[in-house]
Amino acid sequence: MALEITDSNFEETVLKADKPVLLDFWAEWCGPCRMVGPIVAEIAEEYKDKAVVGKVDVDSNPEVAMKYGIRNIPTILFFKGGEVVDKQVGAVPKNVLVDKIESLL
Repeated sequence: MALEITDSNFEETVLKADKPVLLDFWAEWCGPCRMVGPIVAEIAEEYKDKAVVGKVDVDSNPEVAMKYGIRNIPTILFFKGGEVVDKQVGAVPKNVLVDKIESLL
């Protein structure tokens, strides 16, 4: 299961993570987000020992979304060492996200 990332736990969970981070920016009302959600959950399970996988509800956590200029959702940011190293906007097949996380391991 993906972690719920909020404005308050973002720094500790994402920026200070000692593993690569896949962070899904989504909203309840977003159709494509609901398509990506189960894929992110699968990746969270498969990579639970190798990466941090989280979800940010942009409606509940506007600070993080604003900080990273999230204008379209779903947007998935990939972090390594506290820095954004890759980005995926829109719904994509699982293999695209897996390839990006694999490249960070």
